[in-house]
Amino acid sequence: MNLIKYLGAMFAAATMTAVLPSCTNLDEITYDRIDASAYYQDENSVKGAVASIYASAQSGFLEYFWYLNEFPADQVTWRTWNGGAWGYDEAAKFVLSSQTWNSESVIIRQAWEHAWETIGLCNTLLGDLEKLNPASLGMSDSAMKQYIAEVRTMRAWAYYNNFELWGGTLPLCVAADGNVPGSADPDFNKSSQIIWQFMADELDGCYGDLIAEQGNPGTRNRLSQGMNRMLKMRLLLNSELWTGTARYEECKTLCEQIIAGDYGNYSIVSDYRDIYGINNETCPEVVFAFAMEAGHNTNNNRNTPFLPYNYDQMFGFSCDQSGWNCVCMVPSKDNTGTLVPYAGTSNPKSFIFDYGDKLGAPFDRMNNADIRKQPFKCDAGGNWRGIFAMGPQKDWNTGADVLADADLQDKPLIYVDQVGTFQNLGRQLEPVMSPRWGETNSGYRVIRYPIYPTSTGLDWRNADQVEFRLAEVYYTLAECYMRSGNPSMAKSYVNQVRGRYFGASDQKELEKPGPGFDTFDADWLLSEWGIEFLNEGRRRRTDLRRFDKFTQGQWWFFGRATETDRQLPAKRDRKYEWYPLPQAALMVNPGLVQNPNY
Repeated sequence: MNLIKYLGAMFAAATMTAVLPSCTNLDEITYDRIDASAYYQDENSVKGAVASIYASAQSGFLEYFWYLNEFPADQVTWRTWNGGAWGYDEAAKFVLSSQTWNSESVIIRQAWEHAWETIGLCNTLLGDLEKLNPASLGMSDSAMKQYIAEVRTMRAWAYYNNFELWGGTLPLCVAADGNVPGSADPDFNKSSQIIWQFMADELDGCYGDLIAEQGNPGTRNRLSQGMNRMLKMRLLLNSELWTGTARYEECKTLCEQIIAGDYGNYSIVSDYRDIYGINNETCPEVVFAFAMEAGHNTNNNRNTPFLPYNYDQMFGFSCDQSGWNCVCMVPSKDNTGTLVPYAGTSNPKSFIFDYGDKLGAPFDRMNNADIRKQPFKCDAGGNWRGIFAMGPQKDWNTGADVLADADLQDKPLIYVDQVGTFQNLGRQLEPVMSPRWGETNSGYRVIRYPIYPTSTGLDWRNADQVEFRLAEVYYTLAECYMRSGNPSMAKSYVNQVRGRYFGASDQKELEKPGPGFDTFDADWLLSEWGIEFLNEGRRRRTDLRRFDKFTQGQWWFFGRATETDRQLPAKRDRKYEWYPLPQAALMVNPGLVQNPNY
């Protein structure tokens, strides 16, 4: 994909036009761009143009959509530390973790501004490609149709990501003609139906022109029939939530077709590490992944938001991608018990077993026999295990204590599954505290993609960013069966995936619903969604919404902690099911209609 990346970067730089502002901003300046007839000379130039949408999507999808879908949910959180002073940033992201945003929130405006670039670029490319004569470029008609289908599928995916956040407030912008469309319809629900149908029709209208995966690793970095059908599957699964029309039977049929290989050959791998490791472009479970390359295409929101500035000591790897130390897992324990120096408390209460929560507590929610539930370790040969930074952190090279910063300056860094001010900095310690009041070691950290020591010659940033994988189809099919009143089949499909996380002697654990659950019911399934896709795919908020738990469910600090400037009730206002349009967008595009709940 190196040639495609290079050509894509050239094309993107040459063609960024007024399509983005035509959808969202009347005040932007329109710049001239290279004439299509001059640029498109052969298939390589078409390939470069299409590659530009991948670069745009990677940049646009992986940051702000992650913030808005994961931080308000029950698994990872943006937390501040050092007496509430570091990372607070005037509550820019705290409004997400606490579900207290409004139309003036900076993070909402920033997300909106990043939401339209890919759609605008796709509109421009479609306007160009559909006018070209393939034969004059030395191309076949089928090759041109494939490129056009990739662009249409990418535009539908970009719309899907926007729709998850803003629903029926969106404009339907599908042409690079300089027009400034307003919301698809003034009525939020009708507009939601219009946009949902547009996405469904786009996907159905082009999937046959896409490649079907046949075991060639290179195709996993391109939009394929399998990816297109999985995106349609997501639309069907969420149809009742978004349009009021349940389409679970249609979704079930599509899942069965994908698993049967109707749209490409995929399979569930026995070793989960194949999904995230350095050679994951060869993994048969991966349906689509963004191609990553250190120094060119990387994801700054992968691993490093969880890690401290000196994470090079923890993993024996050093690079120019710094740690943020602002993100941690939602804790499984409260702050009661006996204080332990630099390490929270001993014998705290469990949010699962003492509070009875069915949500949150992601670490304790995992079965103790699950092979992922252990500290991340990678040896000099590149062999790794576990997905968490937890407990005492040791220097990879020397074995000495890794030292903390800020409120635990020069003390041993010991990650705890708790969030609180154990040194009473900024606020006195309370049994349950919001993410406003953490310390530098608060919360376990997720290491989804392995960080290899420098001595291995492997750079973890070169592992591709997985966006669609076959396990999601199995879980979607399981949910369709659960909703049709067949929990035994739901359990069967989930266990076909999670069996790989248990050794031969622990397979009996598959007959147990897991910590906090007595039966294989809807609550159990929602939990399994979270365990399998922990901090992966920007999906947890939508999963919670589909089970009516996003604002109506209780976990961690909701209903238990207090803040002086905002309420944190056990059940939040349903207006937070959708995000508001930012006030700035309404000012520049009077045709947009605000979510009526705001």
